[in-house]
Amino acid sequence: MADETPRDFHHPYTPYDIQLQFMNALYNAIEDGCVGIFESPTGTGKSLSLICGSLTWLRDHKNKDILEQLEMEDDADNDEPAWVKEHAKKERKEKLLRDKLDLEERLKAIRLKEAKEKEIYERGGLRGFKKMRKGLEVEKEEENEDEFLLDDYESDDETGSKKKGYDDDGLSKETRDLMIKLGMSLPGAALKPNAELELPDETKIFFCSRTHSQLTQFVNELRRVNLPASMPGDSVEQLSEQIKHLSLGSRKNLCINPKVTKLQSVTAMNERCLDMQKSGTSEEKRCSFLPKKEDQALVTSFRDHALATIRDIEDLSNLGKKLGTCPYYATRSAIRPSEIVTLPYPLLLQKSAREALGISLKGHVLVIDEAHNLIDAISSIHSIQVSLPELQLCKAQLDVYLGKFRNRLKGSNKVYVMQLERLLDGLATHLEGLGKKGKEGEVQPHELLAAKGIDQINIFKLQKYLIESKLARKLEGYLTHTEQKKAEQQKRLGKTPDEGETRDSVTSIPTVPVLTHLQGFLMSLTNPSSEGKIFYGRDSKVLYFKYMLLDPAFHFRDIVEEARAVVLAGGTMQPMNDFISHLFPYLPEDKIRTLSCGHVIPKENLLAWPMVKGPTGMEFEFTYEKRANPNMIDELGRAIINACQTIPHGVVCFFPSYAYLSFVIMQWQKTPATGSSIWERLGQKKQIFQESSEKSSVEETLTEYGQAIDTGKGGLLLSVVGGKMSEGINFNDNLGRGVIMIGLPFPNAQGAEWQAKLRHVEKDAYNCLADSSKTETEKLAEAKAAGKDYYENACMRAVNQSIGRAIRHREDYATIVLIDKRYTSKRIQDKLPGWIKTGLVHIDLAKGEDRFANFMRSSGAFFRGKK
Repeated sequence: MADETPRDFHHPYTPYDIQLQFMNALYNAIEDGCVGIFESPTGTGKSLSLICGSLTWLRDHKNKDILEQLEMEDDADNDEPAWVKEHAKKERKEKLLRDKLDLEERLKAIRLKEAKEKEIYERGGLRGFKKMRKGLEVEKEEENEDEFLLDDYESDDETGSKKKGYDDDGLSKETRDLMIKLGMSLPGAALKPNAELELPDETKIFFCSRTHSQLTQFVNELRRVNLPASMPGDSVEQLSEQIKHLSLGSRKNLCINPKVTKLQSVTAMNERCLDMQKSGTSEEKRCSFLPKKEDQALVTSFRDHALATIRDIEDLSNLGKKLGTCPYYATRSAIRPSEIVTLPYPLLLQKSAREALGISLKGHVLVIDEAHNLIDAISSIHSIQVSLPELQLCKAQLDVYLGKFRNRLKGSNKVYVMQLERLLDGLATHLEGLGKKGKEGEVQPHELLAAKGIDQINIFKLQKYLIESKLARKLEGYLTHTEQKKAEQQKRLGKTPDEGETRDSVTSIPTVPVLTHLQGFLMSLTNPSSEGKIFYGRDSKVLYFKYMLLDPAFHFRDIVEEARAVVLAGGTMQPMNDFISHLFPYLPEDKIRTLSCGHVIPKENLLAWPMVKGPTGMEFEFTYEKRANPNMIDELGRAIINACQTIPHGVVCFFPSYAYLSFVIMQWQKTPATGSSIWERLGQKKQIFQESSEKSSVEETLTEYGQAIDTGKGGLLLSVVGGKMSEGINFNDNLGRGVIMIGLPFPNAQGAEWQAKLRHVEKDAYNCLADSSKTETEKLAEAKAAGKDYYENACMRAVNQSIGRAIRHREDYATIVLIDKRYTSKRIQDKLPGWIKTGLVHIDLAKGEDRFANFMRSSGAFFRGKK
């Protein structure tokens, strides 16, 4: 239950009321072991609220935990006199304090040393850190082709067999034993700590966001916060306890070995790293940064340095280079004593990634920020797409490999490799046949495996073989080796690749681990059909198969059940019922807490207007059937021209898709019989900028847009919902005095994938009513309504994310214009964020309040009041 006593959250500033509301709700959700779904608009200090709320709970929890430990030990000594128990309690408390003081003194010494080094460096007296170990140069590797030959494989049972001294994670027995000795957690294994080295496994907060750049921003906020020590009573006066934070990342972020970092693919980096550790690898080819037996002190030093100050992922990489030890593995020694661990989505949401990092969520708190797309992120991580060229390329690569090693493959190797070739050939042939039938569609697994008799192949055994034999690693290693040999031959002949022989397309992209990627798709063929479906389609004329996960709750449930509490937070979490229905359908109502905060801006700083009609009185309804109407598109242009007269500085327009944006621009650019085109008239009001689907143009477009506003010309930015401008870009102050949403960006409900999603939602809703007393007609109607709600929610999440780009701080102000008569319906308005609904003008259609002139008057008055 909520505590009535006001809490001190140790916020670095005076918190707003909505921040106190947010922090209290967060604290209570964690204390009660609940799932929390919290919305706090961007610009309201959400990150600091998450930090202060969760860490205040953590320090309070640790304090209570210590007191409980001391009391429990007192109870165990019931026969002892009171003065003896009191003395023993005091000794135990002093020991706990000494242990904490020892650690804090070590960390303090590191902070002082680093501060001194930084001061010397800034004065120009230190040119760089001296590395404790050499090996940061890329050395030429001599490889024997025999190392790419598959080991003998005779296992044909369902459980499989492992090579002596070689485990599923690719680590040799020697490496695994060493990591245990150094107190480093192992992939997929319970930790066996070295008591002399290991610090206690503290209760901690796992903080997760989508990207490392977002995590870096969070780390910067974390540096602002100071908390009291977790020790109870007067002992706190002796102890200054800094926040112990750790950033976790993949090899791509943390590897410091140039032989690995030079590779372009994350999968290739993972495989090369494991290759450099495996049993039997010669000393000169082993990774020189993996700690050796004599490096216990080095790992401890890395751990203490990592905990001493709050570092982002780049800081940890630099620390590894400075100390000469692998930061990817060494960070694991710092997980247990950490209080807050930051990591990106993929490392948390994939069970294999958690196991690889040695992460256990048992009893800990999980906070997921930017969670508005969490359902899509889970589905995306567990979905996989393979193209026809990839199937064909992998088949050709296997042909090259067999051409070299066919006569040397023993046991079951040849059988399984040839089965794999047949499977790839069958899948490619079937995909080509489907491509002739139609643009897209659903594929039944039994139909997929019937091609060319591949239904005779045991997919489970083949999948197990691929994992145990490491065929993908051998294949891709051999192709890389072959490509390097070709390059060396060309160099000796003094020829550039263009002057030499035509490059073999099979080996020209050796860093693309095609077979490793395909293994994921083959695994999906063994998944229950209730979890996901397989589709075929075309992307830029390229045929593909795609496995799409339909049930995200299944893959997220083990996280929820393992953690003490799970908190989903975001700036735009509405509509929230999607999370409750499709991510937590198994949780009772009392285990889910929701909160939608208002904004910190005064109510008069926002004008949200649902625009029903344009200047000539034409009604706006951008449905699929009506949106191509040239008259309505022209009316839209006239409405925006007029809106630009009252809205100063920058205006951002969001269109449903790139295709529709291009179509509208073409219509606006048509020259009328008399006068200027709509496009020319728009350009006279403000300088026009258009979002492109090309990644490279985003920064350039934003820079030019900002310059146009700064010079007084004003800017009109035409963007796309779900595009690069609709997420992660802040249109604060003059960059976004107006945000215009054109239509409702519903996904294509006639597409095969969305048809499958809606059928899945309706089926789940129907099954939930199995024990209900409702009639069959009522059950079917409710199931249909659930599908409609899910479809609308997908649209409104995209709308909310886009229009939330404006209003980024307390003094900011803007108008949000929702152009489509459907925005006047209560059903749609109920799905808007609470802070937007507060500033939403309610239009009575019966009273004629939908006239365009009403908007112009209100908009003009709104901005005149801001001068």
